[in-house]
Amino acid sequence: MGESIIEATIITWLKNVGDTVQEDETILEIATDKVDSEIPSPVSGVITQIICKVDEVVAIGQVVAIISTSQPESTSAPIKKEKAKEAEPEQSEASITVKEEIEQPTTVSTPMKTAMPLSRKSLTEKIPSNVGGRFYSPLVRNIARAEGISLEELNQLKGSGADGRITKLDLLNYLDLKKLESTSSIKRAETTISTSEAINVTSQVRTTSERQSTSNVSAEPTMSDTANIKSNIGDEVIQVSRMRKVIASHMMKSLETSAHVTSFIEADTTRIVNWRNQVKEEYKERFGEKLSLSPLFAEAVIKALRDFPEINASFDGENMIIKQAINLGIATAMDNGNLIVPVIQDAGELNLHGLAKKLNDLTGRARINKLKPQEITSGTFTISNIGTFGNIMGTPIISQPQLAVLALGAIKKKPVIQETQEGDIIAIRHMMFLSLSFDHRVIDGYKGGVFLNRIAHYIETFDNNRPI
Repeated sequence: MGESIIEATIITWLKNVGDTVQEDETILEIATDKVDSEIPSPVSGVITQIICKVDEVVAIGQVVAIISTSQPESTSAPIKKEKAKEAEPEQSEASITVKEEIEQPTTVSTPMKTAMPLSRKSLTEKIPSNVGGRFYSPLVRNIARAEGISLEELNQLKGSGADGRITKLDLLNYLDLKKLESTSSIKRAETTISTSEAINVTSQVRTTSERQSTSNVSAEPTMSDTANIKSNIGDEVIQVSRMRKVIASHMMKSLETSAHVTSFIEADTTRIVNWRNQVKEEYKERFGEKLSLSPLFAEAVIKALRDFPEINASFDGENMIIKQAINLGIATAMDNGNLIVPVIQDAGELNLHGLAKKLNDLTGRARINKLKPQEITSGTFTISNIGTFGNIMGTPIISQPQLAVLALGAIKKKPVIQETQEGDIIAIRHMMFLSLSFDHRVIDGYKGGVFLNRIAHYIETFDNNRPI
């Protein structure tokens, strides 16, 4: 389900108990922090039990349903059945280990990898899975137990998950805040400052403390910190969708993580625009694909990333990790108004036709919410085409843990002064602003500016005589 996904919410069951299902037939739909997905049946058979209900948050590997099959018992069945019996006494409702039973039943689960190993025994200690009607996932309980977080503390936290449940991100944000407060206290005790400075620092710390207390350590600053805002008579109150809350949380997290700086440059796209207009009909007839300008700009970005591999990287606070593969994220607006970023994996290995085909497929399915979880992970650089909405420039927010994001503005015809052998002339050209937001913690203004200039250079020197 993707390297960063640790739990999912069941949206709907498409089959009921007693229904016959075929292998690979969709039986339920789930929602993760990033995308909604259809879960197919791993076998053919009859659904004998549905364990997890709609809107229930399911941990990785947790059994959600049982399907009876008519598959013959294999020679290895006695061994596997014995293992299942041995594991059964330890297993609880919060188990993240899928039971294996060969004869029947067969388990249906969400096969996702956890970020840390969890033992079933540790999950059931100290913090129960359900307290006063509030559910705590196995991962949340395990983190709380490891970090010494009490049940009382958990009950005071506001969760960003379904029905206010606490997610991994909520708990990690809370832990970060506790560490920050602890560090601030130590520094205040150890640092000698003047009287005027002391008053200023104390005032700032008090204000910060009050602000944090008011927000009640929420994982969604954009949502929960505005709890004091009240609606008046006649105001329309619209409940924000789960995906919108996730987007808000991710955007705030990115701004808290990276030191954002945005540089701008204007590029002459006339060569690319004219070439694409000349070949688009022939291209569609030959390949059966629409050729937009996006893969042509993506091609220029890939060339620039090869020249500056340190941009195609991430930063863990101490080390830069330069990525070997160029996985290009393409920010896409969905039909419901939300934003998602499908990723062209190994984009650096694709030619123009490969980029166009992959981009058309991913963005098309993104708009109707049909992406697979693995198609929105592992991005190393992102492009956002804000020109689609008529915007000429913007300041995009970095998609963590990437180091930069490029926004493409609208292409406008402008009078431009050009130098020729006969002197300066005024020509009508197709011009576009490019905006690069980059992480100033590791990318200085010079490096970011030169990289952006290199992208513009590849766009302006496009070979308008190239064959399709």
